[in-house]
Amino acid sequence: MKIPYAALCVIMVVLLSEAHLTKAVTCSPLELSSCFAAITSSAPPSSMCCSKLREQRPCLCGYLRDPNLSQYVNSANARRVASTCGVPFPNC
Repeated sequence: MKIPYAALCVIMVVLLSEAHLTKAVTCSPLELSSCFAAITSSAPPSSMCCSKLREQRPCLCGYLRDPNLSQYVNSANARRVASTCGVPFPNC
């Protein structure tokens, strides 16, 4: 699935403006940018992706509830990335 670059930029700007704190973690979907290739293709997640995914774990339910992000966060590839990184997929 290809996402137009301009659309991705708009989504990220909107999400950054709505970032919030959860358990002393700054929830920012941009922190997961290292996971983008793994989530949108069959590429394996990098060690940076796994590290950021573990760091952003408290934020995942918020990302799942966000209509701009849920299609990516709740995708089969995102679940595969979480499993590969040893991050339990949240039940929100």
